[in-house]
Amino acid sequence: MSVPGLFDALQALAAAGVAEGLPKATIDLVHLRASQINGCSVCVDMHTRGAKKAGEADERLFTVAAWREVPYFTDAERSALALTEASTRLCDRSDPVPDEVWNAAAEHFDEPALAALVVQIASINLWNRLNVLTKQIAGEWTAQWA
Repeated sequence: MSVPGLFDALQALAAAGVAEGLPKATIDLVHLRASQINGCSVCVDMHTRGAKKAGEADERLFTVAAWREVPYFTDAERSALALTEASTRLCDRSDPVPDEVWNAAAEHFDEPALAALVVQIASINLWNRLNVLTKQIAGEWTAQWA
């Protein structure tokens, strides 16, 4: 990162979006789904690997893009994925985040967890845009962590 302090600030934003009641598995799914929508190969690669390393099941990782059609996700995860899709695709409809999408997430997550979910969605969308805009290449990041 050529902007001094940017990486640390982005890491701090992601860390701020962690709360009790928002499972790590849900965060991983949200990161993966937003990254798929945004075409961020770096983040799709990174978050698939991370989720797999954390014990996520293959069938869930393989089908997160079709989460509505498969039985592998809880109602809470489905509400988080719906909120992720709505807030990632803001320009796709006149009411980008319909009340029913927000209310479904609010049914499953208390206020701190819901706030953390919103921050996680915003954070991954920012990372996706930075990576896509600067044409980062999937897999190159793994060398710096090896």
